[in-house]
Amino acid sequence: MDASQNPLDPAASPDPFVVMSGISKRFGTVVANDSIDFDVAAGEIHVLLGENGAGKTTLMNVLFGHISPDTGAIRINGENVSIRSPADALDHGIGMVHQHFTLVPSFTVAQNVVMGIEPVTNLVLNNAEVERLVQRRAQELNVEVDPAALVRDLPVDLQQRVEILKALYRGASVLIMDEPTALLGPAQIENLHKILGDLRASGHSIILVTHKLVEVMEIADRVTVLRRAKKVMQLARGGFDEGSLATAMTGHGLEDLPNRSRPEVSTERTLLEISGLVMRREGAEQERILDNLSFAVYPGEILGVAGVEGNGQRQLVEAITGIRPVESGQIFLGPTEVTWLAPGVRRELGLGVVPEDRQGLGLVLDMTLAENLVLSDVPAGKFDRRGFVRWRAIRERARAVLEEYDVRPPDPATKASSLSGGNQQKVVLAREMSRQPKVLVADNPTWGLDVGAIDYVHRKLLELREGGGSVLLISLDLDELFSVADRVLVLYRGRKMLEAPAREIEPHVLALAMAGSVSA
Repeated sequence: MDASQNPLDPAASPDPFVVMSGISKRFGTVVANDSIDFDVAAGEIHVLLGENGAGKTTLMNVLFGHISPDTGAIRINGENVSIRSPADALDHGIGMVHQHFTLVPSFTVAQNVVMGIEPVTNLVLNNAEVERLVQRRAQELNVEVDPAALVRDLPVDLQQRVEILKALYRGASVLIMDEPTALLGPAQIENLHKILGDLRASGHSIILVTHKLVEVMEIADRVTVLRRAKKVMQLARGGFDEGSLATAMTGHGLEDLPNRSRPEVSTERTLLEISGLVMRREGAEQERILDNLSFAVYPGEILGVAGVEGNGQRQLVEAITGIRPVESGQIFLGPTEVTWLAPGVRRELGLGVVPEDRQGLGLVLDMTLAENLVLSDVPAGKFDRRGFVRWRAIRERARAVLEEYDVRPPDPATKASSLSGGNQQKVVLAREMSRQPKVLVADNPTWGLDVGAIDYVHRKLLELREGGGSVLLISLDLDELFSVADRVLVLYRGRKMLEAPAREIEPHVLALAMAGSVSA
C-alpha cells in the first residue's frame, strides 16, 4: 500500500497481503468453517466478528497452523503457502496473541521474548545482551515495557505487550489478536489501541478478533462477519455501524434488546452481606488488597462492581467463594455467616459462581460436558442410586441444559477442551444458573463472548434477578455494568470509593472514583 494513502479511507482498497480462499473445516458432523474467504492487507486492522461457534477461532487457528483445513488455500504476498504448524506460520511472518498468555511467569520480559531463538553462552543466556536487544526492538516498535522485569510482577496489559513484542521480535508482520481487550480497563484499552495504530502505520497487518462493537467502530479499517460457519458480510470503514454489525452477527438488531428497567428493591433483608472485610496481598505484610470493605446485595437486585483491574476484585470473589481466607471481617449468605465455611457448604446454601478463568477454575477441560455440568452434584449424592451414579439421567439432563443455553455442539459427550471460549463460558453459566442459586457471583461473565451471547447472558442474569435472586456482577466493561446493574460499587485499592444507583452516577464522578479521588 502506498504510504500516502489513508489506511482509514475505504476507497484506498489496498492489495491483500494474506489471502485465505475457500477455507472449510469439519469436526465430525460439526461444520466449523464453510468455504470462507478472508484477507488482510499490509497496514490495516481487519476485525473478525461472529457469534460463538461461528468459526472465528477455527479460521484463525488455520492461519496460525494450529489446525489444518479440509479444503482451501492460503496465499501470502501472492504466493501459495502451506502452514502446518505455528512454527510454519512464524516463518511466513504470522504471529498470534491468544486470550490466555503463554509466558513463563518466573522469567524476565527479555527472557520470554527471546526464548528459543537467541543463542546461549555455556548453556546460559547472556541476560545483559538479551535485555539490550529486546529494549532496542521495543523502542523501534513503540511497545514500552521493561525488559528486566519479571513477568509475574506485571499487570495483565503489560503481559499482553510482552506477548505482542515476542511475536514481533520473531519477525511477525501479521499479528492475530484474539479478544485482546477482554480483561483491560478503559485506559489500558486506549494504550493498546495506540500500539496497534502505531503498528498499522509501520505497515504491519492486524487481525483483531473481538466482540465489542464500540471498539470496532473506533479502530477497524475493515470488518468481516461470520455466522454459523459462513462469511455473511465484509465492509470497509464508512460502510458499517453498530446496528448493521449486530444484525449481521445475530440476525436481529440492537433495537431488539430488552428494556433494562430497574424495579424497586426491598432492603428489609439481604442475600449477601460483606462486613469489614480485610485481606492482605500475598507476601505483603502491610498492603491491604481488601480494606475494611462493607456492602450488601438485596433480593431482586444486581450489584455491579467497577474498578480498574487489580483493585481487589479477584480477591473479593475468592473471599466470597471461600477459595482464600480473609484476615478479618464477616460474610453472610442470607442469615448464615459463611466466613469460615468450605466452598461446598456455601454452594449448598445457595451460592453460584461464574469465575473469571473459565478454563482454570470453571471447567475440567479433559472431562465431558455432562461431567462438567454435575461437578458439585455428584459428590453431593444428587445422581446417586444405591451407591451407583445414574449416568443416563446425567446425560439426559445435560442434553436439555446444553440446548437451553445454546451450547454448540449440544452434545453431552463432547470434551470441554474442544469448545470455543465462548461456548465454554456458556457451559459454566448453564451449570451455575440451572441450580437456581439465591446469590450468583458473576466475575466478568461475558469475557470473550459476542454481542448475541452477551445479550443471552444478560437475559439470564435479569431472569435470576426477576425471580428474587441476587447477582454480584464484577466487570471491567462499564457499558455492561450500566446496562444491567441496579447499583454500582467502585473499588480502588480494595476500598469502596463509590456506591450509588446506576442511573444516578455521572460519568465524571465514576472516573474520579476509579482513580481514587472520591470516597463513598
